[in-house]
Amino acid sequence: MNAYYSFFDNNIPTVREILYFGPLFLAYAIICLGIAGYAKKKKRIKTGYSRKLFHFLIFFSAALIHSIWGIRYLCLFGSCTSLSIFYAIYRGKGFWGYDALAREKDAPLETLYIITPYLATLLGGLFANIYWGPLAIFGYLVTGLGDAVGELVGTRWGRHTYKAPSLSQVKATRSLEGSFAVWLVSFLALICCAYLFFQWPFSLLSLTILAFAATASALAEALSPHGWDNLTMQVLPVYLISLFDICAMT
Repeated sequence: MNAYYSFFDNNIPTVREILYFGPLFLAYAIICLGIAGYAKKKKRIKTGYSRKLFHFLIFFSAALIHSIWGIRYLCLFGSCTSLSIFYAIYRGKGFWGYDALAREKDAPLETLYIITPYLATLLGGLFANIYWGPLAIFGYLVTGLGDAVGELVGTRWGRHTYKAPSLSQVKATRSLEGSFAVWLVSFLALICCAYLFFQWPFSLLSLTILAFAATASALAEALSPHGWDNLTMQVLPVYLISLFDICAMT
């Protein structure tokens, strides 16, 4: 419990930070949701695409904010993003923000499957930051890029489908094409993160570690219950990478 207490105690934004950056982060989160809503309403793209567009924008932004300003600002950004999501839920069907996130195939539990990934994201981010600190950035990029592209590929090109676990009556399916995309993009995201954010030495060993983490990420996405992969995909690759002190090993 001390680790959790220390994390929250050390990363509560100051009043000054809330007043200066809170409105900016909130406006940015609303803009991201607006982009997804515009794509859904005006461009008539599938909800799987608009949902993952918002997903990508938020996770990628989280990685940048964490790497540049640190966890405290990330917590503030996460709080502002939460406000935008729950406002969309409050407005409900017919509101552009809600419609951009609510997948038709999740009916009649569309709202549940907005809230569930939100909670999975929150818990995954907390665990990754509390236990592995800066390495949490690996999890943001794997989830923000690998998971997002996986659903896009599965929606567009998925032909070889399989049943995914579900904790409700909503039936969930994934595809081999989507799962391969999760692995490939996760691998590329991990490479970029390792060599750009953490200055890993380029070697066969480092690539092998990253490929192993990407494979675990793809399996986590494939086997996680519907709506909960944002938790497993943030935590698992970060945990695996934390086991290796790559700079000392090369």
